[in-house]
Amino acid sequence: MELRQLEYFVAVAHERSFTLAARRLHVVQSAVSAAIAALERDLKVTLFERNAQRVVLTEAGTALLPEALAVMDAVQGARDVVDELGAGLRGSVRVGLLPGLGLIDLPAAAAEFRRRYPNVELQLRVNAEGSAGIMVALRNGDIDIGFLGVPQGSVPRELTTWELLRVPQVLAVPVGHRLARRRSVRVADLADEEFVDFPPGFGTRTLIDQTFEAAGIERQVVVEALGIENGVQFLAQGVGLGILPEYAVSGLDAVRVVPIVDETFQWSLYMATLRKRKPTAALRALLGLVSTHLKQPPGTSLGAEMHQQD
Repeated sequence: MELRQLEYFVAVAHERSFTLAARRLHVVQSAVSAAIAALERDLKVTLFERNAQRVVLTEAGTALLPEALAVMDAVQGARDVVDELGAGLRGSVRVGLLPGLGLIDLPAAAAEFRRRYPNVELQLRVNAEGSAGIMVALRNGDIDIGFLGVPQGSVPRELTTWELLRVPQVLAVPVGHRLARRRSVRVADLADEEFVDFPPGFGTRTLIDQTFEAAGIERQVVVEALGIENGVQFLAQGVGLGILPEYAVSGLDAVRVVPIVDETFQWSLYMATLRKRKPTAALRALLGLVSTHLKQPPGTSLGAEMHQQD
């Protein structure tokens, strides 16, 4: 087994295409095909299912991918040691983002990162499938690090996480709604209401659905918004109720904030990596920068692990 073979394997796994992998690696496609074939012979397994429409990892390929990524990270770590003594950090960092993530000043963080580390390629990718999509992308090696908005204790053990913020939520009610004058509500008071929420796969959607299900309430979601700001726009027009962070809806003339007394619907904002992958120097540098560009709106609190990681 050669390092070049693993590099080609990872590229094909990421691109889902031998042609695109060859383009990414700046080699001819036949070289990629030959390297993968040699690796399959060496391991005595088939790593990819190939047909005219797609290239898909087999079970063996899926098992090999995190190990191959770990090897590539180790090689990058060796390069980092040399680079830090010479021309500075190099490499790339691919970041998975949640739609409408407003708790971090990402433009400022990205600009500062590029100024400090001009030889590191920083790629920011929004995942429309929410935290569930970010987790899949981490497992597949499509990203190096991702943001998750999920309840505490719900992160799979295969991930290493840094908790940045804890965010409780409130009921957001259009001003003309019958609950707008209430000082507080209970979950049971929300039966038969229509809601604006995020699509399935978003951590907060899962949390809210599970809470209502446990209470024996079938919840009707009439709008699936992409991002908090988009959801607030539907709320302001009276389309439905929402369970959102208080900072996102307080002070709006068209929306009333009503506390939910028997449930906080609290979630945490995490940065996460695949546990088997050792963070590169560039990735560690990004982690440190993100922590300095956090926004902490009223009602949120710093995560417990915030000051324990860099």
